[in-house]
Amino acid sequence: MLSHLLLLSVVAGVHLIPGGFVPGSQPDGNSIVIEAPEGLVVVDTGRHAAHTQEVLDFAKKSGRPIVAVVNTHWHLDHIGGNLLVRRDYPAARIYASGALAGARSGFLANYRKQLETMLADESVDAAQKKAFADELHLIDSADKLAPDVVLTGSGPRTIAGRSFRIAVETHAVTAGDVWLLDEATGILIAGDLVTLPAPFLDTACPSRWQESLERLAKLDFALLIPGHGAPMTPRQFASYREAYADLLTCAATKDDCVSGWIAGVRPLVSGAEFDEKFTRSVAAYSAKTRRGSRSSAGIERPTEACGRTRRPSASARIGPDRR
Repeated sequence: MLSHLLLLSVVAGVHLIPGGFVPGSQPDGNSIVIEAPEGLVVVDTGRHAAHTQEVLDFAKKSGRPIVAVVNTHWHLDHIGGNLLVRRDYPAARIYASGALAGARSGFLANYRKQLETMLADESVDAAQKKAFADELHLIDSADKLAPDVVLTGSGPRTIAGRSFRIAVETHAVTAGDVWLLDEATGILIAGDLVTLPAPFLDTACPSRWQESLERLAKLDFALLIPGHGAPMTPRQFASYREAYADLLTCAATKDDCVSGWIAGVRPLVSGAEFDEKFTRSVAAYSAKTRRGSRSSAGIERPTEACGRTRRPSASARIGPDRR
């Protein structure tokens, strides 16, 4: 369970509740809480109740209500906490792209079938079945996860009395990825457009993702908060972009691209937090996904490939947990 000691004040008025990858469990993305004139703006709400509770506890201690949520994309580790936020703050408005609608009839619908199959498997232990049931609950609650305000295009937007520059990148990590630039502080919130320890390509168009990173690089920001991982400076982001480009190039032509990725991102992760074994597994998974390969079990990785959705096969629960 997360501790309040993990809440970080990035700059005055901007607070980070780090997500995390726990072996054997689905992840939580980073959540960012921004103080605005009309209340709190939360960017991404996590997946697990323990993570979202950290967000709710922060709001309670601050004495200010959550009045808005911005979801950077539809992955459950970024929108699952919307349920609890809506429960405690029913007046809060949720802003996101419209990509969840397509995911519900495609990727998430197929993921639901896979979960049902795994729940029926007698070899699955009770704890894992509870995790699968929780995932099913999130998928079946998609109406409450969906946005009240659908974001499109790019430009200035005022949310809860605070001004942001917001854009939607199409068919990058997902069919619609939102980034926010708080120009008052220079904080750029990138969602999974920047992900450590490695990018997951399950729902991605890798080349469009790379183009999105190039657009982010042109922004005037002081610090970037990724969807997973610690905040990074523009120089560190440049290293990430270079490592990402190298991974795509390598994965298209070679079998072993993991060492190059490790060398590129190792300086971006503090020593205490760097899990080389896990990072290698994720990077290897991403490289195989990039090549459109199949697992040793013959299972195709699902992806929203540049606007064309491939359906996952009967069970895609292989490799690092991620949805």
